[in-house]
Amino acid sequence: MCGIWALYGSDECLSVQCTNAMKIAHRGPDAFRFENVNGFTSCCFGFHRLAIVDQLHGMQPLRVKNFPYLWLCYNGEIYNHKQLREAFEFDCQTKMDGEVMLHLYDCFGIEKMATLLDGVFAFILLDTANRKVFLGRDTYGVRPMFRLLTDNNFLAVCSEAKGLTQITHSMSEPVKITPFPPGHFEVFDLKPSGKVKSIKLDRFHSCTDEPLHAPYDNAGELGKGFALEAVKANIRILFENAVRKRLMAHRRIGCLLSGGLDSSLVAATLVKLAKEQELQYPIQTFSIGAEDSPDAIAARKVAAHIGSTHFEVNFTPEEGIKALEEVIVHLESYDITTVRASVGMYLVSKFIREKTNSVVIFSGEGSDELTQGYIYFHKAPSPKAGAEDSVRLMKELYMFDVLRADRTTAAHGLELRVPFLDHRFTAYYLSLPEEMRVPKDGVEKHLLREAFRGLNLIPDEILWRRKEAFSDGMTSTKKSWYAILQDHVESEINDSQLEKAAKLYPHNTPTTKEGFYYRQVFEKHYPGRSEWISHYWMPRWIKATDPSARTLSIYKPDKDE
Repeated sequence: MCGIWALYGSDECLSVQCTNAMKIAHRGPDAFRFENVNGFTSCCFGFHRLAIVDQLHGMQPLRVKNFPYLWLCYNGEIYNHKQLREAFEFDCQTKMDGEVMLHLYDCFGIEKMATLLDGVFAFILLDTANRKVFLGRDTYGVRPMFRLLTDNNFLAVCSEAKGLTQITHSMSEPVKITPFPPGHFEVFDLKPSGKVKSIKLDRFHSCTDEPLHAPYDNAGELGKGFALEAVKANIRILFENAVRKRLMAHRRIGCLLSGGLDSSLVAATLVKLAKEQELQYPIQTFSIGAEDSPDAIAARKVAAHIGSTHFEVNFTPEEGIKALEEVIVHLESYDITTVRASVGMYLVSKFIREKTNSVVIFSGEGSDELTQGYIYFHKAPSPKAGAEDSVRLMKELYMFDVLRADRTTAAHGLELRVPFLDHRFTAYYLSLPEEMRVPKDGVEKHLLREAFRGLNLIPDEILWRRKEAFSDGMTSTKKSWYAILQDHVESEINDSQLEKAAKLYPHNTPTTKEGFYYRQVFEKHYPGRSEWISHYWMPRWIKATDPSARTLSIYKPDKDE
């Protein structure tokens, strides 16, 4: 996890522009570098480093002797870099996982390079010999990237939008800053002035397709057909493989553990594989919540079962409310459910950074979208409708759960790893018959639970624990976090303010005081940038007026909580 930033064709003094790159310094607390591009006086790179792989050669832009005309700035991890080096017999100069990108580009060009990468990434690749600039982002947008492109062909790129909002340029009109679309690459011609012209924007991978890098993977042979036992075995093989490949790190690995199904499966598999690989330290797990919160109680049970070194971060409503503005600034979002769920994750990440030496943090993001885990999936009109909505959610992750997970951890210089969003695992799961993936016997994610039944990996009561929204599960059952927030907002926003919402905020007009409050904070820091998210996250097929699971009539908390 790092921060990348670059300018092509700046009309303003680069030393003045570079101050904007410092707004993402939190993403890479270990070192930073600015570098001008030889021969292009109006172009430069900025890089903030979090050292995870290859302590010696990790600074960027990455350049190697074989390709003096290539400059690479990337944020991410390429999990199959060793397999690719061996398969194509690349002569690599460093141990950096990203060096393989330069060799792939040189051999095959940008599109095939992107399709062969198994990992999470956002990259800027400059080829001065052929006068080309390339941008690319992983399938689910696990690593973030924003771009600003003016009508007079000045391009600026940054991991987070905050590094672009104060960029100066010669146009009087405000310029759009847009999230770079996940699963895409873009090609620009580079002019002698350093300005660029976009000549191609194309998708290199879709979440429903088996990735082209599948042959360069250590998962082994999968069973054929859709017989239940074969499918369950394949799910276990691919999930374990997803966790194993993400152990690639020179820094200490930990895991967020809410006590829900997803984070529990990740933590248990991580502990098991860490023992197999003889990691020299016990895995630390982290939960956040009030002492009597459903999540804290469940996380304790899981940690005891798997034998992790467990930390509980106590969380009071006052601390959460105090952190709201900081959280919205880091998120660059005003989506209601995203803000609610981010507060706990932000505070637990802060604790990890300040009180422990874990830096690489595993988490369970992506499972609900992939496995139809949200409670509203019980109301899907058909298996086909459920499957289609699952794919929609996967494609929108970069605006919601993946955005939350990245920004709240990156705010404290941590690197997030999300095995449930492994390309092969997701492609396989989405290829299964629609009827297999629906909620069953009143339980969501039935197939995933069934795949791990009888293994004693996690306690049975956790394996079959009902879905609990993270933002609700971390507070007391007596009063939900969303209810606490709404009470707070009641004293901040009055009825007459809400009545003016449509006029003030025509795009994604907030309909509640809570939504209005978040939007007001967002607009204070990012005025006129509401288009960064296209819509609010909201359950489907039921007349929901609030994204919280606890407001839905089909919500049933566990009897023992």
